[in-house]
Amino acid sequence: MGRIVVEVMPKPEILDPQGKAVVGSLPRLGFDQFTAVRQGRRFELSVEGPVTEDHLEAARQAAQTLLSNPIIEDVVSVRADSGAHGED
Repeated sequence: MGRIVVEVMPKPEILDPQGKAVVGSLPRLGFDQFTAVRQGRRFELSVEGPVTEDHLEAARQAAQTLLSNPIIEDVVSVRADSGAHGED
């Protein structure tokens, strides 16, 4: 079974209150090296068999029409998942 990962992020000009809250909390937990945080969304789409270019094109179309709000979000990545845990 193949998997496609779609990542969506708020457009740069859109306020990100969740990211702001996280970046404010990081120093209190000892993580003072980070200066900004933007929070996005990740979708994992499964397909039968290996991921093909047709699957990726369908995922791109779904990302633009359903998985993101093009007024406030950008689709930043549509890719086949490498299968490594947490190392996409």
